Amino acid sequence: MPTAEKEAVVKDLADLLKRSAGVYLADFTGLDVPSVTELRGKLRSEGVSYQVVKNRLAKLAAREAGVDGLEEVLTGPTAFATSDTDPIAPVRILTDFSSTAQGRPVVKVGLVDGRLYQDDELERLAKLPPREVLLGQVVSTIQSPLTGLAVCLNGVLQKLVLVLSAVAEKKGESDGAE
Repeated sequence: MPTAEKEAVVKDLADLLKRSAGVYLADFTGLDVPSVTELRGKLRSEGVSYQVVKNRLAKLAAREAGVDGLEEVLTGPTAFATSDTDPIAPVRILTDFSSTAQGRPVVKVGLVDGRLYQDDELERLAKLPPREVLLGQVVSTIQSPLTGLAVCLNGVLQKLVLVLSAVAEKKGESDGAE
């Protein structure tokens, strides 16, 4: 590959590292072509890009992007799984796929918001529910006390109306007795 093409690849990869919400490096050794095709399809359906990158070029791109700590894991066959929107989707899909494909691919490291995640941290990230579910949980957590308050106030208002109704009724009876 000529130098200009390599420089373009490094620049594109550095931009990818800077703009992606989540970047995960995976070792895909042992996966056959049909498995890789299936994995790429699952990743693509979730808006995740998957590309194999030469380690030497990836190291240069990491340096250019200002990402520390990737050089140690850039050994052997390495694929980048990235997402611009959902930082957890790539690791969730890779982990789910590896549980059905004899433990392959192996996620080496993840980069989310400038922080590197490895080993147990990656497993915890993979177990997080999708973004939409998390947003629903936040909304229901916020909504729950408000609903309780509305029900409580409604009960107080209902009792007030009943008391006023009883007072009006009693006043009407006392007016009729005179």
